[in-house]
Amino acid sequence: HYAATDAIARAARMIAEGASIIDIGGESTRPGAVRISVEEEQRRILPVIEAVAQMGTTISVDTMNPQTARAAIAAGAHIINDVSGLNVSDEMIETAAELQVPYILMHARGTSQTMDSLAEYPRGVVTEVVEELTDLRERFLAAGVLPQNLILDPGLGFAKGGMQDWELLAALDELQGLGHRLLIAGSRKRFIANALTAADMALAERLNASGFTEPRPAEHRAAASAAVTALVAARGVWAVRVHDVPASVDAVTVASALRSVS
Repeated sequence: HYAATDAIARAARMIAEGASIIDIGGESTRPGAVRISVEEEQRRILPVIEAVAQMGTTISVDTMNPQTARAAIAAGAHIINDVSGLNVSDEMIETAAELQVPYILMHARGTSQTMDSLAEYPRGVVTEVVEELTDLRERFLAAGVLPQNLILDPGLGFAKGGMQDWELLAALDELQGLGHRLLIAGSRKRFIANALTAADMALAERLNASGFTEPRPAEHRAAASAAVTALVAARGVWAVRVHDVPASVDAVTVASALRSVS
């Protein structure tokens, strides 16, 4: 939503649908995306943050820039959501230590332009992601960030390919064993599309039909994304970052009901 009025209206609708946190960012971080200036980023997001803050909901700011993180917190945001991964700057670490707000520390290698070429994990994706997250965490703790303010994100889709995202989802116990809250952001991502496309092609072959060979477009991945939400919520993760709020709220409700009797 490039217009602030549209973004604000969308946030209000998501809150009404049951979203607990609104994540607001000014630039895309999908593979191949081109960075924008800090000034443009702030021009896009600060009016939205100020308006959504008046709605009384929790806000996370999706930014890799410490200057924007500071401005967003001053405007009413509560959480810094940084996808820099291994490229996180010393200034961002110092900013997190100074502000002492919750900080989402995500695993990623490279940039939007290079990350797809860096999905090589000779010792296993789970082993190397855990090690790299641990090393990043120690940098934050050494700078004075409180342990309870760190939230970990395995970075699904960021320098991950093939079955690596699924392997990380299967290893939630190891990730949670690091001792911090865990965010999972898998909604509509390529690993879901790849699984659906494989299933569609298998169905087409079984029916001797055609028309099932194209990857599922993002808007047709909602049900599968909600399934991922239910699975990880049942495992006790702290939050999921999603696009389709009603389906995700229902998925969390179902998972919570199951956990309550387990």
